[in-house]
Amino acid sequence: MSFFKKMLASVGVGAAKVNTELHTTEVMPGGILSGIVYIQGGDVIQQIDRIYLLIKTNYIRESNDRKVKETAVVAKYLLTDGFTLQPGAKMEKNFQFDLPQNLPITLHRADVWVETGLDISSAVDPSDRDRIHVVPSREMNIVLEAIDILGFKLREVTNDYAPRLGGNLPFVQEFEFVPTSKFRGYLDELEVLFYPMGDSLELLLQIDRRARGLRGMLSEAMGTDETYVRLQLHKTHLERGAHSVAQDLEKVISQHLG
Repeated sequence: MSFFKKMLASVGVGAAKVNTELHTTEVMPGGILSGIVYIQGGDVIQQIDRIYLLIKTNYIRESNDRKVKETAVVAKYLLTDGFTLQPGAKMEKNFQFDLPQNLPITLHRADVWVETGLDISSAVDPSDRDRIHVVPSREMNIVLEAIDILGFKLREVTNDYAPRLGGNLPFVQEFEFVPTSKFRGYLDELEVLFYPMGDSLELLLQIDRRARGLRGMLSEAMGTDETYVRLQLHKTHLERGAHSVAQDLEKVISQHLG
């Protein structure tokens, strides 16, 4: 094998290639991701240290009064350990993994993708990227329907830097709603964070009251017009449906209107 071919392979020319085919591109948090990874050998023998899958997304972090887009690894899966890939060889690797329950939903500008990579010693690592569409879980859908029943409209979904609230992730996914009927004139917005916890779903609500009168304007100016409330919804409660959850949400919000 010529030295020239080895040098080209080290910078990615004539090197191994990887391609992933997902069985479905629509998944939900806590669901299953499955598919096949195809590996094609290049022009030279190459030592593959491992094959892995990464679930990635972007989030926004503020730095020096600027909003910076960062990339986070939500989950990582190892497919194989090291092996030698012969020139022109073809390999297939089936996989099936459980997705994390805190996988972000792909609404509005939120983007989630699967990145497949080969770790190759002393060479450029080839990779493949496949977008996936993440839909809300059944439990999340019940809460979203309940919020809709209360007359809130979804305005924005963002992944925001918040390591203290994100658990094992450096960000949280924030759902921002505006009132259109019952709470219009009382709230500027309602922000909701979802925390799946096995048989229950915990919500972190940020209730942003609208300034009313001098006291309200002072509260807004001082940043004290926002209230944070945690609400835990157990499986048995969620099974009673969106209207039951809406009643609890209405009660909690009304208690904190001030």
